[in-house]
This record gives sequence, C-alpha cells and structure tokens, in this order.
Amino acid sequence: MFKVNENYLKLPGSYLFSTIGKKVNAYSAAHPDRKVIRLGIGDVTQPLAPAVIDALHGAVDEMGRAESFHGYAPDLGYEFLRNAIAEHDFKARGCEIAADEIFVSDGAKCDCSNIQEIFSLDNKIAVCDPVYPVYVDSNVMAGRTGVYNAKTETWSDVIYMPCTADNQFVPELPKETPDMIYLCFPNNPTGATLAKAQLQEWVDYANQKGAVILYDAAYEAYISEADVPHSIYECEGARTCAIELRSFSKNAGFTGVRLGFTVIPKELKCGDVALHSLWARRHGTKYNGAPYIVQKAGEAVYSEAGRAQLRQQVDYYMSNARYILEGLKAAGFTVSGGVNAPYIWLKTPDGMTSWEFFDYLLEEVNVVGTPGSGFGPSGEGYFRLTAFGSRENTVEAVDRIRGLQGI
Repeated sequence: MFKVNENYLKLPGSYLFSTIGKKVNAYSAAHPDRKVIRLGIGDVTQPLAPAVIDALHGAVDEMGRAESFHGYAPDLGYEFLRNAIAEHDFKARGCEIAADEIFVSDGAKCDCSNIQEIFSLDNKIAVCDPVYPVYVDSNVMAGRTGVYNAKTETWSDVIYMPCTADNQFVPELPKETPDMIYLCFPNNPTGATLAKAQLQEWVDYANQKGAVILYDAAYEAYISEADVPHSIYECEGARTCAIELRSFSKNAGFTGVRLGFTVIPKELKCGDVALHSLWARRHGTKYNGAPYIVQKAGEAVYSEAGRAQLRQQVDYYMSNARYILEGLKAAGFTVSGGVNAPYIWLKTPDGMTSWEFFDYLLEEVNVVGTPGSGFGPSGEGYFRLTAFGSRENTVEAVDRIRGLQGI
C-alpha cells in the first residue's frame, strides 16, 4: 500500500492566509450587505504599468508568428532579462553579480520554499520570530524541524530569533549555531529594516560559522532610507555565504503574472561543492521556466518608462502606508513599520490576542488584517495591516478603526 509523506501531517492547521480567507468568506456570506475592506494579504491592487502592458502585447504578437515564436525557456531564464536584472538591481548598486548567477522563476514564494531541497536534512535552520510562514512550513514538509510543541507553538529543531519591541524587531545573533539562516528585510510582517552595518554583522557571522544566509529581498523597492541596503551583496563577503531571493510581485505588481529570481554566486560552496551547480541541476530538472511573455514583461520593468511608472506605484502604496501609520498613531495605537516597507505592525489594544482583535475588527468595522500570532509566537499581541489596498479603501478602513469606541 502506498504511503504519504507524514511530515505534512505535522503541520498545525491550514496555511495562515487560507484560514483568513475562509473566515472572511464565511462572514461575507452571512452579511452580504456589508462592505468588507481587506488589508490582510499582501496583494497589490494597482493595474500593471503601461510599459509592462505594452511588452506583454508585443510578446503575445511575437508568439503568433512562426519566425518569433518561443517554446521552452532556457534553464536560467532568458538572457535579456538576466542581463537587465544584473545591470539594474546589482551592478548599479556596486554588487558584482553576473547574469549567469541569476535563476529566473515564477516567484519568490516558490523559490524560498524550494531552495531548502539542495540542503541536507541534518541542517539546523534559524528564523526570525515573527516570520513569513513559508520558511518554516516548507522545512516541516521536508522533515527538518523536529517535533511541534502546541503550547509554545515552536518546533524542537528550529532556532527562533525573537524580533520584539525590545530589540526594535531586529534579530540578534543566535547563541546556538545554525546552518541555514532565513532573513527577510525589509521585513514581512513587521516592516523593520537592517542598516548596512547590521547586515554586515550577519554576513561576517555566517562566514565565520560556515552558515548560509537565505536572504529574502522581496520588498527592497520600498526602501526610502539611505543606509538600508537593497541587496545583501552590498556587504563584503556576502558572495561566499548568501543566496538572495527576489520577486516582481510587490515592486511591479506581478502577483497575478508571476515572476521572480534567485541569485546564487559561484563562490558559495559547501566544501568543494558549488551551490550554484546544485540549484542549476534542481532548476533544470523540476522547472520549465517562466513564460517568454512574462519574461518580456519583466524586462520592461527595467526600461526607463517602466522604472518611472513603477516608482509612482511604489509611492502610491507608501502614501497609503503613511496614512495608516499616522492615523493609527493619532488614534492611540502603538505602531511601527510603514517607512521602508508596505506593512504596518501594530500592538493589539486592551490585551486582546491577535485573533481576538482580528474578529473584533471584522465584526465591528468590517476591516481585515493579519493576526500576528500567525507569523510565530513572538507575533502574539500584534497585528499586520498592508498598504496595498486602494487609496479610497485605505482611508475608509483607517477612519473606521479610528471611530471605534472603547479602544
């Protein structure tokens, strides 16, 4: 008789955002007359930029002609896109990343969950707490996390690095030595950032300990402060200890189009084994590449018109972030984030748990956010709101929350 991967049975409950979706759908079905404003999931709402749309149309026309038709994409992705990424995202910031160190994919979520496949199950992972759930869940599925403690909501073989108000939501170097370190900055969910000197400490630590940093830079386009690095490769020594994951979802609105990439420098090795070659083997075996049409749209992101149009979209969302941040502060909430990231992290009022506050907002003012406890034990007592809604809905949501009585 066939057997299942029993590691899946260890996962507590369903995926965080699936749970939220079910609760909101049930509420909407019971109250069809009420307008629910969703500021929970980090999904964009602005349409694709004109430069991107033009590129999509042009690529579709190419696919309709025999002389310009494209089938399977190259393993690493089309050279035109990888060259644009290398030039604008890395060389322009003083980072020596070659085009053949870039692996194009259909999104950072897939990459950050699949990357653990090239590492031994004996490796110990370290994660920020709170944390993007995919980092932990994908390692649970692989069998790397040990036993789950329902009381503490932690895994026995995971090193948790608490990110709390006491340390400005920035992790401290762990006392127990990890093999794989997951870092996401600007951070999801807290919106916190690392200054370059702080990130350099992590790079130095990883090189000293022989650890690898899995650096999720999905929100780098939202950085506004000069001393916050956009890439871990801005730090000296990062090429020998770091893998960087990037997404087109938040900087270019590709959540429904799907495009991302992973960078693995050729100097990054385990003994004599280059991680670049391992990921290339995995990539070529299990993945047939992002569509040509989508990769042409990705190339347009780096055009002069594309960069200008996308800067306007990022500014739009960050204007929402400022409105949420300032509005909630004025209402007496304790809030952070919203400066270098499109997320606002707020402390729940009156000792409410994260899920109690979720239910309270949904029922009282029909606003949806994300309970902090869904991101890990240190997220309990906190709540995340996103700036990705429309301006109209963002203003209305904040005004509804400010009008609450008894908070």
